[in-house]
Amino acid sequence: MTKPGTREPQPAPPWPAQPFSTVIVGTGAQVPERILTNADLEKMVDTSDQWIVERTGMKERRISAPGEAASDIAVKACEKALAEARVKPADIDLIIVGTVTGDMLFPSTACILQQKLGAQRAAAFDVSAGCTGFIYALSIARQFIATGVCRTVLVVGVEMLSKITDWTDRSTCVLFGDGAGAAVLKADAQPATGILATYLAADGTGGEHLYMPAGGSRLPATVETVQQHQHTCKMNGNAIFKVAVRAMADAVKHLLRQADLKLEDIKLLIPHQANLRIIEATTRLLKFPSERVFINIHKYGNTSSASTIIALDEARKAGLIRPGDVVMIVAFGAGLTWGGVVIRF
Repeated sequence: MTKPGTREPQPAPPWPAQPFSTVIVGTGAQVPERILTNADLEKMVDTSDQWIVERTGMKERRISAPGEAASDIAVKACEKALAEARVKPADIDLIIVGTVTGDMLFPSTACILQQKLGAQRAAAFDVSAGCTGFIYALSIARQFIATGVCRTVLVVGVEMLSKITDWTDRSTCVLFGDGAGAAVLKADAQPATGILATYLAADGTGGEHLYMPAGGSRLPATVETVQQHQHTCKMNGNAIFKVAVRAMADAVKHLLRQADLKLEDIKLLIPHQANLRIIEATTRLLKFPSERVFINIHKYGNTSSASTIIALDEARKAGLIRPGDVVMIVAFGAGLTWGGVVIRF
């Protein structure tokens, strides 16, 4: 293994005469084995299967085992994506991980994955953008490839939200699950394929609606912060619902303009799987046909940064995305952040 600080310098790739296209050549997903059903939640808090399904569309979610960390499931998703792409870890130039529940505050989960994968050549860092984390990471990766700085980038979305869930709070504990997804991106000379457009946005004034109070420099861990459940996710559901619908619709409209596309050009819309009612309200606002919207929220709940990449991987593996199809992915999350990406496969 190469000693830290002794990596041989790599020749810089030639600066492109025109931006490279960024294509997704492999995807993978991994979820924990344990399934937590609505019936299980009925035994834990004052709720019911009917209430959860009607308000969220969720029937079950995956929960990590004690001692299982974000990198443990992320590395399996990465290995699947690399295998499909036929890319060796040694060929990866950069690893970007979207997460708010990494293994630890530092080092980054991306660096931990670099070590686990044996990708010694890769630079690595994390992105914290809540549920929009994978889209933010994908957009950043595109810039590195478009400018010729990187040829192969591994982008990951992973969350262990069960680790920061207050299991006594019935308004939030029914929502979240754990999971990971990964995509291998490569440079391509064909401008008509790959990522056609990305859009990122944020509004920090809405940060108070979705946050975890303690654990940072504002409120370091103390006996009191732990006893008061301040190391768990806090959410204003009503405020988030209103913002989410507008934000995802806003992302769709921006992406269509940037890519010079019409709504009917989109073969499949993959929205963040946060709440079925949010997805339905967004598609109604856009007048987008429900049969072209991918939904798997009933199986996994809200997996935050992992949500859209798990959905993309499932849609691809199910044969719902064929060569030439245009797919749009949109999300919103803590920050508040929102954004999206348009891809031609």
